Amino acid sequence: MKALITILVLLLAVLQFKLWFGDGNLREVWLLRDAIEAQKVENQELRRRNAALEAEVQDLKKGLEAVEERARSELGMIKKDETFFQVIERGSSTTPVPGRK
Repeated sequence: MKALITILVLLLAVLQFKLWFGDGNLREVWLLRDAIEAQKVENQELRRRNAALEAEVQDLKKGLEAVEERARSELGMIKKDETFFQVIERGSSTTPVPGRK
């Protein structure tokens, strides 16, 4: 009976050692769970970004409003019969004015 208890205690010690220090120990499992959660959050953000990009692509393919908006904001284009006004605030000009120092 004493030998059986000794064997069982040794078996328990070996199993506990593997649980805490062996391959796939509890610490590794906890770290992997945290990494999985972080990856899930990143994947969700990327899904949202992809959905927004997909909506923009569809809008560019089907709608002229988005094309017009891009042409106006990025290329500075205007429509026919429109007048373009550029407002330059005082002090923000980087080009020197002739006759001024």
